[in-house]
Amino acid sequence: MSDDDEGREFGEAEPGTGRGLGEAELGGGRRPGEAEPGTGRRLGEAELGTALGRRATLVQFSSAFCQPCRATRRTLAEVAAMVDGVAHVEIDAEERLALVRELRIERTPTVLVLDAGGAVVRRAEGQPRRADVIAALGQAV
Repeated sequence: MSDDDEGREFGEAEPGTGRGLGEAELGGGRRPGEAEPGTGRRLGEAELGTALGRRATLVQFSSAFCQPCRATRRTLAEVAAMVDGVAHVEIDAEERLALVRELRIERTPTVLVLDAGGAVVRRAEGQPRRADVIAALGQAV
């Protein structure tokens, strides 16, 4: 992960590309207007290993040696504690390869924002800022 990745909003254009973060990090390949991989997909307790948050769930895919995953974990935990009804779930990408492949997770950290029903409404790769996570939650609640 480069320093340029840090702090970009969910779906914010990668500097110099005009592409959204999810598209840029997944190597492009989507047509204009095409949904980010995994958006619209519903995840539940079976996939997450825990119950969904009452209002929204922040799902973080991490790996053991991922330095930005630690900071992302703290940020998401802080936001979940600040916003009533929001849960934070961390998934070890190496232990859940089938789900990683299904959702086209290609790097860690990857954060999915789920609504109350478990639908993926936003996705970002790289270390998000707290303000960006809160803004992304606005689409889920």
